[in-house]
Amino acid sequence: MTTTDADANGSPRAAAPQPAGARLTEHRTVTDAAETAPSPGVHGYAQQKDAHLKRLRRIEGQIRGLQRMLEEDVYCIDILTQVSASTKGLQSFGLQLLEEHLRHCVADAAVKGPEAIDAKVQEATKAIERMLRT
Repeated sequence: MTTTDADANGSPRAAAPQPAGARLTEHRTVTDAAETAPSPGVHGYAQQKDAHLKRLRRIEGQIRGLQRMLEEDVYCIDILTQVSASTKGLQSFGLQLLEEHLRHCVADAAVKGPEAIDAKVQEATKAIERMLRT
């Protein structure tokens, strides 16, 4: 399986071939033979993809604003306020994506049977644990 990555400018580029049953997660390859992911393009966020991209671009702008604030020697508390706003934006985005995952992917697994639902619930639980650690 070959995946595509984005270079530093956001342009798509081919990534190294991945083993069968592998998926790219945060620049790491994770192999999970028991994974019950839907086909590509039918994820829970598919209907909101444009809105999500717009939201992520706004958050990206906040991060770039942080860089400019440092370059311009802005007062520490003002920078921390912007850090807080950026963090809240990412957390809110993550929660919305999690809700869509539960509504679509977990619900889809429920019709496939108990093993599929258990796998998706466990996967969602681990994602929630990661979100709570941040």
